[in-house]
Amino acid sequence: MTSRTVALDAQLHAYLLDIGLTEHPVLAELRHFTAGHRLAKMQIAPEQGQLMRWLLTLTGARRYLEVGVFTGYSSLSAALAMGEAGRVTACDVSETFTAIAREYWQKAGVADRVDLRMGPALDTLKALIAEGEAGRFDFAFIDADKPSYPAYLDACHTLVRPGGIIAVDNVFLSGRVVSPQAGDPPGVALMHAFNAALVLDERFEMCVVPVGDGLTLLTRR
Repeated sequence: MTSRTVALDAQLHAYLLDIGLTEHPVLAELRHFTAGHRLAKMQIAPEQGQLMRWLLTLTGARRYLEVGVFTGYSSLSAALAMGEAGRVTACDVSETFTAIAREYWQKAGVADRVDLRMGPALDTLKALIAEGEAGRFDFAFIDADKPSYPAYLDACHTLVRPGGIIAVDNVFLSGRVVSPQAGDPPGVALMHAFNAALVLDERFEMCVVPVGDGLTLLTRR
């Protein structure tokens, strides 16, 4: 027994993946491809993808909203978890990154389930609200520019149904968030304040999971 989460060294992490990861072959291929990318650290951890797929299956989610696509691992995870009836709405600004995502969505046979919306994510979220999509999403995943997290969360609160889930990534910022320093990027202090505010936010039930770079799970009240 232990009173705190066990730290994962390389050996224990490899064991975790051995016993706890069930990936579609195209997901595994995408993960290994992205590992060689110059910005590979932007991809979610495979065990985080496993957790998200489990949550989507557990809740019977059919509509998934993603803010920040990168090469598509999380959106592909969602599309596969939700099955043929599921639909993904994904927001990003990079044609370069999402070209990779499109390739792997196609390989996995889910491209027709993904609505990729290019442009600033906040503009896309506002447009979705204007289109009458408020309260129609089951699950939202926020993994984009950190200074915009409060605005993304407010928009996702509108777009996700009561009882739906909002997952917020990178809440640990590799540990820097604990004690922001004067020379840190501005996102560090902003994330520190964002995390502190979430504890008191009565719009949600919340749980912080020490997976990947820290994942906060919120259920909309």
